Amino acid sequence: MSIKIALVDDQEMYRAGFRMLLSTRPELEVVGEADDGDTAVEMLRTTDADVVLMDVRMPRMDGVAATRRIRELGGPEVLILTTFDLDEYAYDAIQAGAAGFLLKDAPVEELIQAIQHVHAGDAVVAPSTTRRLLDRFATQRASTPPKLASAHTRLHELTEREREVLQLVAQGLSNGEIARDLFIAESTVRVHVGRILTKLDVRDRVQIVIMAYQTGLVSADEQ
Repeated sequence: MSIKIALVDDQEMYRAGFRMLLSTRPELEVVGEADDGDTAVEMLRTTDADVVLMDVRMPRMDGVAATRRIRELGGPEVLILTTFDLDEYAYDAIQAGAAGFLLKDAPVEELIQAIQHVHAGDAVVAPSTTRRLLDRFATQRASTPPKLASAHTRLHELTEREREVLQLVAQGLSNGEIARDLFIAESTVRVHVGRILTKLDVRDRVQIVIMAYQTGLVSADEQ
């Protein structure tokens, strides 16, 4: 079955370009388009999409606000696409629930792979943005608010193997790569990731990454 894509961008040129590009791939299908966040939220109430390619800067409701609303409503995964390689956009989008952040000038194969990874439940962040994001997470560890202290407590509930898997997830490895590095089956990795999500009370792999860096379980120097 194909991955159903919704395009959200206020510039018709970009939507047309992505539509033409994605239509050449049999495993992908564009099922809807919107030119701002408000329209996107309403469209996704009746359009069955698996992944949303979301612009950041748009009139009325921007991509970050639209992402937050879509995820609150239990909508599809969101992959942010933008021409602006700015820290606050990536960070705000991830905090809003986006599963990925990629620049619009990324190579075609990188975009296709990002869509596939997001659809599979993995996190995707543009390589040029990753280092500064991790530095920002590291800076936030200077103080430990109650919520973060609670996160430290939940980390202690993980088994040794689950902590190993968490560290590799936080370093951006896919399930297949983790399975290879730990010499275990990929299905076993999926089980571990599911247990980690439950024990840490987080919604997806992106939130696993954020918690790992904010609590210091993984250092930015490990990238």
